[in-house]
Amino acid sequence: MSQPLLQIKNLNISFEANGNSSKALTDINITVNKGEIVAIVGESGSGKSVTSLSILQLIPSPPIKYNNGEILLTTNGETVDILKLPRYELTKIRGNKVAMIFQEPMTSLNPVLTCGDQVMEAILLHQTITKEAAKNKTIALFNQVQLPKPEALFNRYPHQISGGQKQRVMIAMAMSCEPDLLICDEPTTALDVTVQKNVLQLLKQLQQQTQMGIIFITHDLGVVAEIADRVVVLYKGNIVEENTVANIFTNAQHTYTKALLACRPILHKKGERLPVVSDFIREENVNRQSIIASPLTTNDLRLTTAKEFQPSTLLSVKNLKVYFPAKKTFLGKVLEYNKAVDDVSFDVIEGETLGLVGESGCGKSTLGRAILRLINATSGTINYKGEDLLQTTNAKLKTLRKDMQIIFQDPYSSLNPRMTIGEAIAEPLKVHNIITSAKARKEKVIELLEKVSLSADHYNRYPHEFSGGQRQRIVIARALALQPSFIVCDESVSALDVSVQAQVLNLLNDLKKDFGFTAIFISHDLSVVRYISDRIMVMNKGKIEEIGNAEQVYSNPSSDYTKKLITSIPKGFNVSAF
Repeated sequence: MSQPLLQIKNLNISFEANGNSSKALTDINITVNKGEIVAIVGESGSGKSVTSLSILQLIPSPPIKYNNGEILLTTNGETVDILKLPRYELTKIRGNKVAMIFQEPMTSLNPVLTCGDQVMEAILLHQTITKEAAKNKTIALFNQVQLPKPEALFNRYPHQISGGQKQRVMIAMAMSCEPDLLICDEPTTALDVTVQKNVLQLLKQLQQQTQMGIIFITHDLGVVAEIADRVVVLYKGNIVEENTVANIFTNAQHTYTKALLACRPILHKKGERLPVVSDFIREENVNRQSIIASPLTTNDLRLTTAKEFQPSTLLSVKNLKVYFPAKKTFLGKVLEYNKAVDDVSFDVIEGETLGLVGESGCGKSTLGRAILRLINATSGTINYKGEDLLQTTNAKLKTLRKDMQIIFQDPYSSLNPRMTIGEAIAEPLKVHNIITSAKARKEKVIELLEKVSLSADHYNRYPHEFSGGQRQRIVIARALALQPSFIVCDESVSALDVSVQAQVLNLLNDLKKDFGFTAIFISHDLSVVRYISDRIMVMNKGKIEEIGNAEQVYSNPSSDYTKKLITSIPKGFNVSAF
């Protein structure tokens, strides 16, 4: 029997800081064979990323400490223990024999290099090839990962492309040297369902062609069912279950695995309270029905008043256009425009959640930011509470901004790393002179932290000290600080593992009931949008493709484009009953 491509044996890792030791991994044993895809799943903080980063020795020591164990890599008939390799030998392996697709492309790409130069850099470092040939190979890779206009994108910088496009650039970079082992750390998180499906097919195809081994880390269990051969389930740094995909999905043994499977929004109707891991693994026997609240009605999502509720239009967008110059003459005359939002009209009813879906680059985020005047619209009207935001004065706009907030896609990059989270949440209260007393502001911030299931102890901590799910809760608390009537949620749960995603979706539903705000929920995940939205609006190439009741659009779409999006959703196995 041939030697496995990768063997992790009895790996024990801890983090040392200020004389304290914290265990990260305990007796981890994972084997990856050539041509095999092994998925590692678990909640944020379970040890998934620590395991993957350790393979390439990408965590500095200190704080990391390898207490014992081996990481054996076998390529070209030679086996090496990565933990014992000197730095110059590791450089030859990184990006060449072992490549990695990182979770956050926004922070993984170099902002001062073009996308093409960054992929070329990896090719020129590890291969004997001319610059022209490296450029041609880069453009071919951009084509493979379905980036639009690859020749033009070659010369663009990361900030000039969408989140999904940045992720595809990272995938192209990882594949550039045809590695023996590819580590994918949430590689499809920022991708819409159609591109996700194509990328998964591409990874599978390359794996079969080259017999490449893949470690696939993800929180999306639908993706696991679609691509993996075996699944390793991690919980608090321990492997609690390992089996084939079919056995994991149809006959999970460990309570934690069953909990992860049950948390997926696709299994639940709108308004049902999503179960979370703590509902399953606490000691007492929990009746599944006791953790599913009765469905929320439209009236439940608003603050109760003495008067009978009368629906009214909070936001009305008419003939909105947002065009960006795509091609200019030497003198600066625009020859061609990129029509990011092209003559869009729709209304948002007070108290509702309008789901906005579409592929990467369709104009979702541009539309959300144009409504909040974070980017300038080319023409049209945005009427909010009787005010046209495109015509209003800056003074009036500042007043309205207190009432309109946004939860950004990447919570880490939207928080100031030099400010404690207490200061970050208090900042809008100070800027808008809502609470003048520092003591009163702190009390208000602590109240908001507790609303999003954090504690007063977190007030003086910095963003890097929190997990992805906790950071998302922090930016939600910051958005709610001014008690806005209208919030744009831009991919606010896309980077979260399935259990934390369930917690945040439950939290948004609870907060919506408490604060009575109206929301536009932007996402590429149709199953999440269906769960949380009253209506769904589908965008395609800057235009509205379809709009209607959430369940109707999801179950019986009228547009061929919407049908394509829905058929692309990885649904996995049927595990609705336990």
